[in-house]
Amino acid sequence: MKTAVFIARILLGIIFVVFGLNGFLQFFPQPEMPQAAIAFFGGLAASGFMLPTLFATQLVGGALLLLGMVPLGVVILAPVIVHIVEFHVFLAPAGLPLAVLVATLAMFLAWTHRPAYRPLFAASLAPSALISTPEQSAPARPRA
Repeated sequence: MKTAVFIARILLGIIFVVFGLNGFLQFFPQPEMPQAAIAFFGGLAASGFMLPTLFATQLVGGALLLLGMVPLGVVILAPVIVHIVEFHVFLAPAGLPLAVLVATLAMFLAWTHRPAYRPLFAASLAPSALISTPEQSAPARPRA
């Protein structure tokens, strides 16, 4: 099992580092995409910030996986992976096999590291119990 986790971590990390870098350096040619996919990417590019944010997130998440910080890397990459799968399901089906591979690797890593995520799903104290108010932190004054 350790070997499978290691292979999944390295493979997913490399995929995201390479595609994150490609977003900035464009060393892979852009594949042909349907018109709807082109319009979607055009909208992201027109925002001026969304594509750089997306590529930086991929780069950071992939680097975290390669460095062995799997739970944090998967948490950072999870929303990106959801959108990659949605993009290929609805706009560019030709890339769906790679999207399914990426999603499968991420779910496998999340499952094998599930104890790290347990606190995210645990009931916690009410926020008011975690924050001290000035009355609680001030020394008690004697009443006159």
